[in-house]
Amino acid sequence: MKRFGLIAAAAATLFVVTLRQDVGAAQSNNAETYKQLTVFGDVFNLVRSDYVDEVTDDTLIEGAINGMLTSLDPHSNYLNAKNFTDMKVQTRGEFGGLGIEVSMDNGLVKVVSPIDDTPAAHAGLKPGDLITHLDGDPVQGLTLPEAVEKMRGPINSEITLTIRREGREPFDVKLTRATIKIQSVRSHLEEGGIGYIRITSFNEQTDVGLNNQMKSLKQQANNKLIGLILDLRNNPGGLLDQAVAVSDAFLDKGEIVSTRGRRSDDAQRYNARPGDIASGLPMVVLINGGSASASEIVAGALQDHHRAILVGTRSFGKGSVQTIIPLPGHGAMRLTTARYYTPSGRSIQAKGIDPDIVVEAAKIERAPDKTSVKTEANAGTKKDDDGEAAEQGSVDPSLMGTADDYQLARSIDMLRGIALFNGRVVN
Repeated sequence: MKRFGLIAAAAATLFVVTLRQDVGAAQSNNAETYKQLTVFGDVFNLVRSDYVDEVTDDTLIEGAINGMLTSLDPHSNYLNAKNFTDMKVQTRGEFGGLGIEVSMDNGLVKVVSPIDDTPAAHAGLKPGDLITHLDGDPVQGLTLPEAVEKMRGPINSEITLTIRREGREPFDVKLTRATIKIQSVRSHLEEGGIGYIRITSFNEQTDVGLNNQMKSLKQQANNKLIGLILDLRNNPGGLLDQAVAVSDAFLDKGEIVSTRGRRSDDAQRYNARPGDIASGLPMVVLINGGSASASEIVAGALQDHHRAILVGTRSFGKGSVQTIIPLPGHGAMRLTTARYYTPSGRSIQAKGIDPDIVVEAAKIERAPDKTSVKTEANAGTKKDDDGEAAEQGSVDPSLMGTADDYQLARSIDMLRGIALFNGRVVN
C-alpha cells in the first residue's frame, strides 16, 4: 500500500509540474485564457447576485470545479472534504461501527447479516431485524447512507438501537462501536474438493483476506483441492495495488498490467514474483458486466498468461486509471491520468474482457413435470419470452455462490472434467 501511495503522489506531482510547463510553453494563448476566466468571473457574480435563491460561494466554486472535471469523462470528479473522507474509509476497509450489513425495508433499516465477532453479533442482532430508531430518533425519512452514517462513529462511543423483531415487542439494544473490517473476500469448499473464493471489492484488506481464505480452503480439503473458482462478478474494482497483489498471488512470473498516460515516460509496468498460492491448480475466473477496473486487471492477467479459464459474460470495460490528488483544505480531485493494458497489450477501456466460455446468468430449477411443459398452445407471447430472457441477463446477487448459481455450477462441472482428464479421482 505504501508503494501505491507513492505512485499516487508521484502521479499528482507529475500532473502539477506538467500543467505549469504547458502554461509556460503557451504564453501566446494567455490572452484568450484570461478572457475566458473573465467570462467565468462575470457568470459567477451574476449567479451570486441574481439567482432566485441565495447560494454560497463554496457551493458555486465546488460546482464549477466538478463541472470542469466531469466534462472530461465519467470517472473524473471533485471530492469535497466529506466525500474525500468517506472514500478513504471505503478503500481502507475498516471504520468505527457496529458490524452489520443492512438494507432498507419500507423506510426502516433491515439487518441483512451481522458480521462475525463484532458488536452487532455479540449483541445478538439477527437477520431480518428491523431498526426503527437510532438513539431515540426514528429512521423513517432517512436514506440508507444517512442511517449508515449515524451508526458509524468514533471507536468506543455508544449508540442505542430500537429493534423490531417478529414475535416480540420492540426492544432497545445499546452497542459500543468498535473497529470494523470490511470482509471483501469470502470462501467455501464445494463438494469434491473445489475451492470457491469470492472477492467483492479491492480494498486494503483484500490481499490478506485472499491468503487467509486460501489457507482455510486447503485445511478444509485436507490439502486435496482439485481446482479453484475465483468469483469476480459484480466486483466494481478498487485499489490498483490490490489488483496487482491478487494477480501476483496466482502467477509465477510475467507482466500483470501496464499503465500508459499522456506521455511515454509516464508508463509503468507491474510484474509477478515467484510463487503461486494455488500451486498450479486448475482455475476458473467468473466475470460479468458488473466486473470492472481492478477486476478486469486480474481477469485479463490470468487469461493472458493462460493461468485460468474465464467463464461468464463480457466485463464492464473500465480501463482507465484515476489518481486521487488531495487539495489541501478543499478535499481532493479524482483525475483520469492513464489507461490499463493487459500483458498482451489489450486496452480494457470501453472494450472489457471477453470470457473464454460464455455462460449467461440463469437460475437452476427442477425440471417441470409433464403437465407443465411449455407448448405452442400455452406458450407466452414473444413479449413474455423476451422479458424472461432479459431477467436472466444479469446474476441475482442473492444466488451468487449458492447451489442455484448456474454460472458457478458450470464452472464446477468444468473443473471436475479437468480433474478427470488429469486422472484424478472426483467423489
